[in-house]
Amino acid sequence: MGEVLKSRRPTALFASPYSGHEWAQFGALRSKPEGSLLECFLTSDFSQLAAAIRPFRAIHHLREAKIINVSPRIPSPDYLKAVSEKYGTEIKTVGLQPIMNAYNSISQTAAEAETGRWVRQAERVVEPPRDEIFRSCRLALAFEKLLEDEQATALTVDCYGSMYRQLPAFPCVGFVRLNNLGLGGICESDLSSAMTHILFQGLSGKPGFISDPTMDESVKGIILAHCLGSMKMDGPEGETAPYQLRTIMERQEGCVPQVRMRVGQKVTQARFATNDTLVCFTGEIIDVPDVDKGCRTKITVKVDGDAEKLWQNWSSGLHRVTVYGDITGDLKRFCRYMVSPLHHSAARDVAILSFMLMPDLRPNKLR
Repeated sequence: MGEVLKSRRPTALFASPYSGHEWAQFGALRSKPEGSLLECFLTSDFSQLAAAIRPFRAIHHLREAKIINVSPRIPSPDYLKAVSEKYGTEIKTVGLQPIMNAYNSISQTAAEAETGRWVRQAERVVEPPRDEIFRSCRLALAFEKLLEDEQATALTVDCYGSMYRQLPAFPCVGFVRLNNLGLGGICESDLSSAMTHILFQGLSGKPGFISDPTMDESVKGIILAHCLGSMKMDGPEGETAPYQLRTIMERQEGCVPQVRMRVGQKVTQARFATNDTLVCFTGEIIDVPDVDKGCRTKITVKVDGDAEKLWQNWSSGLHRVTVYGDITGDLKRFCRYMVSPLHHSAARDVAILSFMLMPDLRPNKLR
């Protein structure tokens, strides 16, 4: 084991009961500099082998990911370089024309078939006219084609900024469709949320729900809302949540799926606050509000811990990404492993990745 640890590679050690007395040395090994990347699983539960693998899968997922950012505004070169060096993720910014080329390549027949599917599977269509749904579905197919052409895994559009009214339809249906397929559709050119979404997919195989928050201390809760919501929050092969087709709440136009998520579901919400820091909290969905306030898709999450501290210590913007399940253990192991400068071939020396567990926001420097 000593020679393995000297390689400074992230290492998971699984030891079931009665497999020897070496476990008594594992704590001391982890306290040494060469043991900083060692995780130990001392258990008879062989399903924990999957937990041991998930952080490695997430590292690989990020390393192989390519994000298409549709915007005339180029992100900071320093940010792009830092993301590439630490995680291996490629971010490519393109303008409007590649989207329009893909849109125009989608046949009327294919777009009509996609429109029919969305309409048939919806509980009801409330406001959007058929033409709006059709253009949204044609754009959704164009998104998939663009990702295929670019060999990319996620797409984000500056939909409320430079791309507003530049596209033939609002991109919400297209984002949801990508998330349902196991790819990534992310609003508003939010690259930090895109990275978090990819991390969640790598750790859990599930998409994230990107949202804006508002607090409700009367239920020790936070309401997470956005106009689009993924129906496949359990992953592409999982249960399909019911949805209605609605307009964007604050604009009364466009077409978005208003998704009814699962009450009683445990969730984790997180975001890359910086390239080196994750902020995170957990809770349980206690309500799925259907009111004409905020955005269309909403969940009320009862916070594990102190809801007052959560809002008092809120930072790093509004957007967060929510995933089904409590995956804080996986996030901690991922953070521990990311200390290593050897997780991909382009890596250089990297800073320690902090894991900060909201709502108390006490940093845990992993070393």
